[in-house]
Amino acid sequence: MKRAERQYALVDLLRGARRPWSAARLAREFGVSARTIERDIGSLQVAGVPVYAEHGAAGGYSILREYSLPPLNLSAAESLAVLAGLALLESSPYQGAARRAGAKIAAVMDEAHREPVQELLGTMHVIDAAPPTERAVPLGILSDAIAARRVVRLTYVGEGTDGTPDRSATTVREVETMGLLRAADTWLLSGWCRLRDAIRGFRIERITRLEILDEVPPRRDPALLEADLARWSARRLLLGPE
Repeated sequence: MKRAERQYALVDLLRGARRPWSAARLAREFGVSARTIERDIGSLQVAGVPVYAEHGAAGGYSILREYSLPPLNLSAAESLAVLAGLALLESSPYQGAARRAGAKIAAVMDEAHREPVQELLGTMHVIDAAPPTERAVPLGILSDAIAARRVVRLTYVGEGTDGTPDRSATTVREVETMGLLRAADTWLLSGWCRLRDAIRGFRIERITRLEILDEVPPRRDPALLEADLARWSARRLLLGPE
């Protein structure tokens, strides 16, 4: 849990508590040290959150029950930027999470901003040249595979000499997932391909089957991926725009 998330959770826990919570008990609850909790409490107090300490055997930290952190307050331009960015994830493995996050932003948007923001969003269009096919793996499975950081076995449709998908070039690969890459008009699953013994990017619309294996591979040197991305970028610059 990130520090900001922990501090929000601290406020909610203390608001709902019937009795004070000691630093040691809070530390156990959040899986951190008592010193970390004390630093979090200090930061909240500096920010104006009414957390106070009660001394004695039954003492600990408490908060005024009626207090709550202020809601996220975005301007019209900020709301538009967030919602537009989430819309760009529609063809990614995170499409489900992006839709849910967009709904949350829309639900708390200032009423004065709602109509102009929705109107501007209606003028934005995203065209992906290579949308997932009916045979492609559901996008949610890919996000699970990346989060699990396990070896995956995937069936991948290669491409013919003309650059289009060619089912006769289908291969089965075991891949150590390393992340996602947005390249031009498509999303790729990047990872260490054991068949090629090198880093490869797999267009997600060409992955027709994916199995998450139990094996958790050792982490590869991040410099390998960085070097591969640098070579790819250099090649794009050399070839120029299509």
